[in-house]
Amino acid sequence: MPYPDWFTAWADQQPWAYTLTALALLLIAVWLSNFITKHVLMQGVRRLLKTTTFGRDEGLGLEKVISRLAHVVPALVLAAGIGFVPDVPDAAVVVVRNVSNAYIVLTVALAVSGLLHGINAVYSRRPDARDRPIKGYLQVIQIVIFAVAAILIIASLLDRSPLILLSGLGAMAAVLMLVFQDTLLSLVASIQLTSNDMVRVGDWIEMPQLNADGDVIDIALHTVKVQNWDNTITTVPTKRLIAESFKNWRGMQESGGRRIKRSLYLNQNSIHFLDAEEQEQLRRFALLRDYLDGKNEELNAWNNKLREQGLDPVNSRQVTNIGTFRAYVDRYLRQHPGIHQGMTLMVRQLAPGPQGLPLEIYCFTSTTAWGAYEGIQSDIFDHLLAILPEFGLQVFQEPSGADVAGALEEMRRPEVVTPTP
Repeated sequence: MPYPDWFTAWADQQPWAYTLTALALLLIAVWLSNFITKHVLMQGVRRLLKTTTFGRDEGLGLEKVISRLAHVVPALVLAAGIGFVPDVPDAAVVVVRNVSNAYIVLTVALAVSGLLHGINAVYSRRPDARDRPIKGYLQVIQIVIFAVAAILIIASLLDRSPLILLSGLGAMAAVLMLVFQDTLLSLVASIQLTSNDMVRVGDWIEMPQLNADGDVIDIALHTVKVQNWDNTITTVPTKRLIAESFKNWRGMQESGGRRIKRSLYLNQNSIHFLDAEEQEQLRRFALLRDYLDGKNEELNAWNNKLREQGLDPVNSRQVTNIGTFRAYVDRYLRQHPGIHQGMTLMVRQLAPGPQGLPLEIYCFTSTTAWGAYEGIQSDIFDHLLAILPEFGLQVFQEPSGADVAGALEEMRRPEVVTPTP
């Protein structure tokens, strides 16, 4: 470019003047390109994006992606203009161009990564996103993008062809397999979890070996985050969900009923036959009238046959308080509004043991909400424990320290001797 005569005369005496002037002009050009791109072109792009559906979606983040790509323009100006600066060593020109190219590759990789984050954010709004998350797959794409970007950056900085580096990767395959072992295993595990529909965001899972018991709040490539019921967060490696067993409570939540399986431990010494007076007292319960009438008819028919056969009356059958109580509990549950009547419902005796005779209640509530479930279960057992004495039954309870102390105190009391007249 032509310079003024005074500058040419002065620059002939100072050889570095042309170089500094050209570098200054190049830096000004870089600054102008950056200013025009960010403050002129970007304004136009923002207005254009606001006219489109995707552009107005802040979750997609197109504006942020384009702002990252805007950094490419100054780097291109610098890489193209450095060759026109006079008296700059060829090595310096190569270095500046290589660094600019590496910066362009890095900027493009970050922009694409941001676009993938936006795609995941938009996809998460879909109703089926909880059932089919794509975050793990997008993370794999990000890994591939950054791996390719790293190869291109290294090749650019070393001023070598990327094919040379790629050809050397074959010899490093074993090392790469070792380095990316967790990533590969996690990728396979993510595919299996998604394809088999084993875990979704929002599922309640239980994994005692890792102290995980709560809702799944995030499913990523390497980890699955579980928010426990104490509001702590347990990070479970994705591959552990495939290699080890865990419990998913989704089936219970979708079924509409949650199981109650709890036993009343009865004192076996309180079990006895019911006489006529006791049966009459129990007829006060509306739930037992039909049972007692039907049971007495059945037993009378059985016992009459025994008399006809001349057998000893000891072989006759009688109504027991434990059987009557079991019938009462069964009828009580079948009329309870909080019990799901379309699922399994039974009241059964388990094998007696040192803690007494277990009478197990096995049924399902009509709700899966935790608080409501616990309330229904507690109300049922509150009622059963309170009504046990009406049947002449007692709950088994091991003696406590207070019971032992009371017995010893009773033994220490002097016997009261009644004087004989």
